[in-house]
Amino acid sequence: MNEPMPPTGEQFEIAGDRARAVVTEVGAVLRAFEMDGRAYCETFDAGERPPRGSGAVLVPWPNRVRDGRWAWGGTPQQLALTEPRAGNAIHGLLRHVRWRPVGQTRGAITLDAVVVPQPGWPVPLHTTVRYAVDDDGLAVTHSVRNRGVEPVPFGVGAHPYLRVGDTATDDLVLTLAAGTRLALDDRQLPSGPPTPVTGADDFRSGRPLRGRVLDTAFGDCAPAAGDTRVRHRLTGPDGGLELWADPAFGWVQVFTPDDHPGRGRAVAVEPMTCPPDALNSGLGLITLGPEESWTGSWGLRPLPRRL
Repeated sequence: MNEPMPPTGEQFEIAGDRARAVVTEVGAVLRAFEMDGRAYCETFDAGERPPRGSGAVLVPWPNRVRDGRWAWGGTPQQLALTEPRAGNAIHGLLRHVRWRPVGQTRGAITLDAVVVPQPGWPVPLHTTVRYAVDDDGLAVTHSVRNRGVEPVPFGVGAHPYLRVGDTATDDLVLTLAAGTRLALDDRQLPSGPPTPVTGADDFRSGRPLRGRVLDTAFGDCAPAAGDTRVRHRLTGPDGGLELWADPAFGWVQVFTPDDHPGRGRAVAVEPMTCPPDALNSGLGLITLGPEESWTGSWGLRPLPRRL
């Protein structure tokens, strides 16, 4: 008798001399990442659905679309309301589909999927994600190709929940390479334009997470002078973790739930190419013509303990 398929499907493990990661078939989710036996992502059981979008690939848009409505070429589009309580379409169209492995080595795996034309999404997109580990950490590379006959806008994001081993989330300091903040309403939709970060919302020099409740979109994420990558960091008394990204990931959402399965208080640091409701605002959208492609990368690099 065949065993039932778990909600996350087949599990793909990749490993190097020091690093290890687990990626799922359903959703191409990053289920685990470790370096030297130390966990740097919150994990979950293979028999469970990823809690709160944990580790998800967010294509063809990250975050939310107000009422699931947007317009393409002047034609109204209606997406399924996948966040029904708030009346939003959330986190794209590929979180619950089976991705196909198209290449695997000991230390890397590439999976692909197709966003097929469907209610609310008119143009097919072929997308891949490659996860690779080495002695520097984890690198994630996304590619998107327009397989239709007309241009289409899109966005890409990821939803990792980060940790630094067993250090409590409240004992970590968050540093963001972000110059603006997007105010959100109770539906987590924009309530105004981006504004410069000030005071307690300015994480450029680092701020403790203790006592902070965040579900906030930050923008103008840019490399420091002389650098080529955007760098966000979590640091604590026993080391840290850097989330680096290509400049195309000009936005980051930070979410700090108190009831994340496993350790309770957790922090998601979500690199995004565009902010919430970008299909309506146009902020950060990437437009591809027929057979055009886009590629972008981000990754995780453990940081040593400061002596």
